Amino acid sequence: MDWDHARYLMVEQQIRTWNVTDMQVLQRFLDVKREDFVPADKKELALADIELPLGDGVFMLAPKIEAKFLQESAIKPTDRVLVIGATTGYLVALAAGLASQVYGVEARGELVEFANAALKNAGIKNAQVVQGDAGAALAGQAPFDLILVCASAPALPQAYIDQLAEQGRLIMVVGEQPVMTARLVTRSAGGAVQERGLFEYNLPAFAAQRAIFAF
Repeated sequence: MDWDHARYLMVEQQIRTWNVTDMQVLQRFLDVKREDFVPADKKELALADIELPLGDGVFMLAPKIEAKFLQESAIKPTDRVLVIGATTGYLVALAAGLASQVYGVEARGELVEFANAALKNAGIKNAQVVQGDAGAALAGQAPFDLILVCASAPALPQAYIDQLAEQGRLIMVVGEQPVMTARLVTRSAGGAVQERGLFEYNLPAFAAQRAIFAF
């Protein structure tokens, strides 16, 4: 397969059609080889317009949703970013080219190992994925300027909001089917929280979500 041409088609046919026009974001999807962040047995689906299942209820976000998250978050070069539910490290890799430092947290040890190997092979030095529980996120490294959550929950977890820096942002899909919405949360200097909807999208929840968030 001509992977370079396939990535170009992914950008033009999947991502741009979702009104993603930020050239820096689009360039990251051309530069980062998604096929290298997908397990070998799933590689033929690496650029597919789906939430790619990785087993045990774990999945990679569809490329268009990763792109929307990155565009809406308006990452600055000085930002410290946390990706919750990092899986294979692809969204971590995308964000690493836009931010100062990126951390990913992933519960499954084999995916943590895979993600860090893929990041190393891609030459990305300002990002890492650590093993941890999605409910606790990565409190030891907080606060973060941006938190991206790669699965849905019925409500916004307060534990995530508490890890935001002043003027920090969080993007997460919230709700239950049939109505779910990607929401942007911003924490002000005084600690107040502002929230607005970005777009509607039905996204699967984390595996064992109710145990994680105690809903």
